[in-house]
Amino acid sequence: MEEEQKATTTSTSASPSVGSGDLKSAAEAKVRIAGAWSGVIEVELEAWTLPMLRQEVARRAGAAPDCVNLICGGKVLRDDSRAKPLGQLGLKNNAKVLATVVRGDRGKAINDQAASEAEHAKKLARIRDAAKALSERHADGSLPLEDYNIELEDQNGQKLMLGSESDKKALMMGLMLHTNARSLVRKQKFKEALDVLYMGEEAFSLCDPKLTEMIDNVPILQLDIVWCYFMLQDISCLAVAGIRLENARKGFERSHGKDSTRLRLLQAGYRAELATYLRLELLEGVVAYHSDKYEEARKALSSAQAKYLQLQVPDEALSLLMGMGYKENAAKRALRMTGQDVQSAVHFLVEEQARKILRKQENIQRQAEILEQRSYGATPKNKPINLQELNELISIGFERDLAAEALRVNENDVQKALDLLTNPERNCALQSRLEKRRKLGVSGSSGADIEELVSMGYNRSSVVDAVQRSRTKEDALELLVGANSEDSQHATINQPKDDQGPPSTALTNDDKMDLGEEHKYPRDEVMEDELANELTGDPLADYDMEVMKEGEAIAEYLALLDSIASAT
Repeated sequence: MEEEQKATTTSTSASPSVGSGDLKSAAEAKVRIAGAWSGVIEVELEAWTLPMLRQEVARRAGAAPDCVNLICGGKVLRDDSRAKPLGQLGLKNNAKVLATVVRGDRGKAINDQAASEAEHAKKLARIRDAAKALSERHADGSLPLEDYNIELEDQNGQKLMLGSESDKKALMMGLMLHTNARSLVRKQKFKEALDVLYMGEEAFSLCDPKLTEMIDNVPILQLDIVWCYFMLQDISCLAVAGIRLENARKGFERSHGKDSTRLRLLQAGYRAELATYLRLELLEGVVAYHSDKYEEARKALSSAQAKYLQLQVPDEALSLLMGMGYKENAAKRALRMTGQDVQSAVHFLVEEQARKILRKQENIQRQAEILEQRSYGATPKNKPINLQELNELISIGFERDLAAEALRVNENDVQKALDLLTNPERNCALQSRLEKRRKLGVSGSSGADIEELVSMGYNRSSVVDAVQRSRTKEDALELLVGANSEDSQHATINQPKDDQGPPSTALTNDDKMDLGEEHKYPRDEVMEDELANELTGDPLADYDMEVMKEGEAIAEYLALLDSIASAT
């Protein structure tokens, strides 16, 4: 989290001696103004701020301060929320400043634009930091602070097993940023989406190229970047757009196989990629047209038009599926994915429904597991208790909480935990330690208390943290009310620590390695939740596109090509 730096200035004064009345303070300087008003203004560089200088220039020029722009060194001087002194803005003695006066509405527009750009930069930083924090926490197997896990899956919903943790972090961060950018694209916020796409591209670049060549997320991101160029009508990006489209096509061929055979096999014969290739060919045609390659443009656009016609949903088929009880969007998606075949679309919808039910059941089960793991606390390396190993110890006859504590202090090493539990002296010390942890509220969080507090409207992660740090539900509620009254979006979650442990004679160094350990995570919960909520787990989401705008663009550029052909 960025720390706000505060600079303090001190000034000293001395009574001038005889004959020194013409000496000036070392901080006093002259600023030479030209333009709307010409002259010299004497300022103290470490005391005067930009608003003060603007107000003085406006007074002398007979204009409103909001209508005065100041330019120094080729840059427009903009107000800063912390009002830095002129010296920190780069102004020196005899600095030359150009003053211009604009209409009131234009001056307000310039200030509004500057404020909007600053707010956008702040939002981008929050998105990047939240994506980075989530990827770091969920990629290394740490005990989740939330009631969910973020995991990487393939087209069939199977977990991806990656060899490198750094690759997993980078890939996870890139996917979260890409998903957020696509959400902005759907909201027609193309400029904002571009900035997030660039961050996603940077995250993907940190992965092993052998990994990114196997997946189609990177070429889809390249395609999304060029689509934003097109929607913003940014012709200046024409050259780089052509390179990005070329890289995207090569990426699709590597990941999908020739003629998409590999992708078709993964998607059980469905034609999910059709809309993606339609957009690719449309943009290739647009780039070729603006590069005066008219034959190449017509070939690409004609192919895109053929795909567009294949994606048009017949009213009869749509009506038939909606008559079966399916919603319009789901029915359209099914028909587009199956080439407008009604029987295949019904099969697709049944599979989709079954997949959603299974995912919901898995999410409920995983949520319950996370709550149980939280109740035992984290290991010294902030890892959750391995529930499979725990169940093995319970099956032998050990009490659940005691077995969990033995695994916790031994980093889930079941053999070390078994040695500890079967040693009478160390077992007794462990029981004493567990009792003290319970009194401190570190373990044994009440699921009922958590659900009750969540139902009051509090964030689940904050509730779990408060319950773990409190002896009673009432104490947890006081913590939540206090945090809410501070109205802070940036919270720091502390993993509880043990203030005391059992007698050192009864525990080995391995048993005591977590005493006094504390895990802290600076968090932007609002932004993290926003990013997490966009992750639907839908394997076809990246291919599911409405293509109305693409159809209009295809018709427009084909008409332009026809007009050129008729003129020659």
